[in-house]
Amino acid sequence: MIVATLVGGAAGSPAALDAEHWRQAFARPDHAPAPADNPTTPEKVKLGAALFEDTRLSGSGNVSCATCHQGELSFSDGVDRHPGLDGRPLDRRTPPLWNMAWGLSWFWDGRAASLEAQAAIPIENKREMAGDLQSAIRTLAADPLMQSSFRAAFPEDPAVTRENLAKALAAFERTLVSPETRFDRWVEGNDEALDKDELAGLSLFVGKAGCVACHQGWRFTDEAFHDIGLAGADKGRGPILGVKAADHAFKTPSLRERVWSAPYMHDGSLATFEDVVDHYAKGIVKRPTLSADLPQSIDLTEGERAQLVAFLNTISSDDPPRPASLPPKTMTWGATAEAVSTTTVSQKDKRFAPGAILLKLGEALRIVNDDTRTHNVRIDGGNMHFNSDGQNPGDTVTLGFDQPGHYDIICGIHPEMRLSVDVASATLH
Repeated sequence: MIVATLVGGAAGSPAALDAEHWRQAFARPDHAPAPADNPTTPEKVKLGAALFEDTRLSGSGNVSCATCHQGELSFSDGVDRHPGLDGRPLDRRTPPLWNMAWGLSWFWDGRAASLEAQAAIPIENKREMAGDLQSAIRTLAADPLMQSSFRAAFPEDPAVTRENLAKALAAFERTLVSPETRFDRWVEGNDEALDKDELAGLSLFVGKAGCVACHQGWRFTDEAFHDIGLAGADKGRGPILGVKAADHAFKTPSLRERVWSAPYMHDGSLATFEDVVDHYAKGIVKRPTLSADLPQSIDLTEGERAQLVAFLNTISSDDPPRPASLPPKTMTWGATAEAVSTTTVSQKDKRFAPGAILLKLGEALRIVNDDTRTHNVRIDGGNMHFNSDGQNPGDTVTLGFDQPGHYDIICGIHPEMRLSVDVASATLH
């Protein structure tokens, strides 16, 4: 991408914004690419989505790809470095998975040349999933449902193999395309989509702050590796290439849906967008390998930093998005298969409906997220404590109650959502 030079404005004001140029530069593509030897099909994506959640790929049988790559957190995990199976933090932050179809390399250091190659590496890593793929493949091949799924996904080569497993996972990951945001509506020509401060932040992003030197294109990444002056001994790309000039260089992360993937950087050392902006303004560690694309000096006022952060927020959705290719989850707590009946509650439009429920012991409560937002089901009180974690659109939570009494259920993400549940003894008439 050619970076246009912006003409600076008056002192204290953002540079003039060439809106037409940047609308073209940040325009979204109309489809996701796929390699000729692994075309995307619905059957392959469905299989890949199931494998993504399948704990049988791990050595312990209780870890899956989704353990670290959580849909409601931009397919990351919300911590600086996930604990490894040995109890110690992993070397690097779990990277988000949005828009991987357009990638040129994978992992923070770029050591995988394709999504198919990437798929097996964390599965077999002793500190991540510690899986034995040959053993896992034998287990899957003995499962009639998996046999059927592999036949549907690979009709010309229906075997349950390492290659087909990697292809299915990669096909699913190529469907993880971040949705349009307010910034995209501005790109499409809606001048009202961004407010004054957000537009000022965009001007800073492509001008004075120099962010666009690396965060280019609609995904806001140049797919290159840069030393941005973070403290630490991790050499990143350098050892992969055997080139010391690439020491401390890490892949430019996409900024899409990054609101939901904090903390930031390869080591998770920066907690907020504000921390990231402060790093570039005054936290860079000087060393010979610093990227030539890194501005030598970024002098931003507090107001300008706030404007830059305001713009960065417009590249993310208002609520954590969930791709249609990710199957809905069904979470069950305390309810048994012998439940005599089930009452269903909706979460549409950020409200439980109905807002009050009367149950008898032995009956189950089913809460369905039929909203467009991610919700959460929490019970804290009395002798019952439950937290559903992220409950994405389409997910259901089924609850059973083993004692009569009053229970207050809330959504931890939208605390104004309240559900009152009274459970009576089974003898109630």
